Amino acid sequence: MSEDNKKKEEFLLSRRTMLKGLAGAGAATFLAACQTQVPVAPAVESTDGEASAKPEVANPLLGSDASNMQGKTLTLSLAVLAGWPPSQLPIELFPKFAAYAKENFGYDVSVTKTEAPFSSLFQKVAPTLAAGSQEFNLIISDSQWLGALAEPRWIVRAEDVYELNPDLDIKPYSSLVTNTYQVYPDGSGQRWGFPQMPDTQGVFLRKDMLDDPAEQAAFKEQFGYDLPTTYEEYADMTIEDYEDVFAFFTRPDDEFYGTAMMYGKEYDSFSMAYHPHIYSAGGDIWNPETGDVAGILNTEANAKSLEYFVSLMKYQPPGASEFGIGTMIDLFTQQKVFSAFQWLAVGLFMIPDELKDKVLAVPHPKFNTPDGKKVVGAMGGQPWVINNFNDEDHMRVCIDFLKWWYTEETQSEFIANGGLPWSEAGVNAPGFEDSSPYARAFKEMLGEGKSNDAWHLPEYARLLSIQQEAYNAYAAGQVTDPMHVLNYIAGRQQEVLFEKGRTATPVPDDLVGITLQG
Repeated sequence: MSEDNKKKEEFLLSRRTMLKGLAGAGAATFLAACQTQVPVAPAVESTDGEASAKPEVANPLLGSDASNMQGKTLTLSLAVLAGWPPSQLPIELFPKFAAYAKENFGYDVSVTKTEAPFSSLFQKVAPTLAAGSQEFNLIISDSQWLGALAEPRWIVRAEDVYELNPDLDIKPYSSLVTNTYQVYPDGSGQRWGFPQMPDTQGVFLRKDMLDDPAEQAAFKEQFGYDLPTTYEEYADMTIEDYEDVFAFFTRPDDEFYGTAMMYGKEYDSFSMAYHPHIYSAGGDIWNPETGDVAGILNTEANAKSLEYFVSLMKYQPPGASEFGIGTMIDLFTQQKVFSAFQWLAVGLFMIPDELKDKVLAVPHPKFNTPDGKKVVGAMGGQPWVINNFNDEDHMRVCIDFLKWWYTEETQSEFIANGGLPWSEAGVNAPGFEDSSPYARAFKEMLGEGKSNDAWHLPEYARLLSIQQEAYNAYAAGQVTDPMHVLNYIAGRQQEVLFEKGRTATPVPDDLVGITLQG
């Protein structure tokens, strides 16, 4: 197996196993076990017998200065995501941080890493944090874990770091960055995470087929207008506009199909692929202010959009109800589909050498709404979080690392090796849009109001498991009424959130005891 394929398989395994880990022992177990703070240094006795505080030292959240770390040697422990290149790059670049620390602060630092799939990483990290351990000093977290990590104060508030280090409070490209990777609770403005790797959604298209004169002529003969071929054309098209293109390239006799989308049950495949249909029409999956799902998710408009989303399976290969991220990669790179809906950060996997210069990546399609054409996609990506139980030296090194990580030089190297920027300066940097086939689409979908994230609650895994089961049952034909699917999800999720005190509204009478099979 090649190194690229090995990394891809590790990444896909991490996505497939995350939900099982979180929904099992999960965040809620750990949150119930520990409500702790960073240990406070004890008082010492003064010479006159009265208690006095230890001599004041510089707050470790300031990072190192010219003298307080001189001559020290220590190891920084990073917890990162296995098989996900943006999560591995900090390890690869670490020798440059070590040189930076030695030159600026006079200490020697090495790195150890714990790498695991999403589920395994959370299960490794959470028990140690619950025990007040600094086994993992700096962690790359899924954005959805923010609530589970922040509520018990297992991680440092980013606000406290920014107050002391305003140079780290870098202006994001849009509020999507802040709301996805930093803030908990939603809408509170309280930041906990430090952006590491952003991600948005788009569509990968076979540019070589679009540019083929024979395909263009055949399309015009069949539909009476020119085949769209450019980024600008596709960026303005609605999902309904795409249907002619999907239909044209759907050729079952050749085992070739117009598109591929995610309808799978595992982790968030169906949810993240379908929810743009809700968001773009002005709907939502819940009300973060009241904590309610009932009456928000289960609407007639959302039921119609669910029915439409599943109807698009007619342009896709058999077995679409099982499709996930890995299927998109396989179908597209094995040239079995003309297009694939995919996370744009997966672009490195979507464009192997044999497809170089043959792929056009565009933003997620728009939707027809009463206010005109609009798109609101789903957000992916991860933040850094700092262990709140680090001792002073390791806390200083974490801050030093972030100061180095966010330097222009380091960010440029990160992006050059497959990372994506999140800051205003990084996304607007000259040449970024042309730095990869998918950079322009990524930037478009990171724009203000163009994407949206799901919940960041500790109950995230339970909420996701409920809807993934129901959505997938509809995609597989096990349940045939889209409104019933949404009623089931709304009732079950409302019950979870009411039990946890996230909402003051009990489950509506007509949804109490609802079952998926009706």
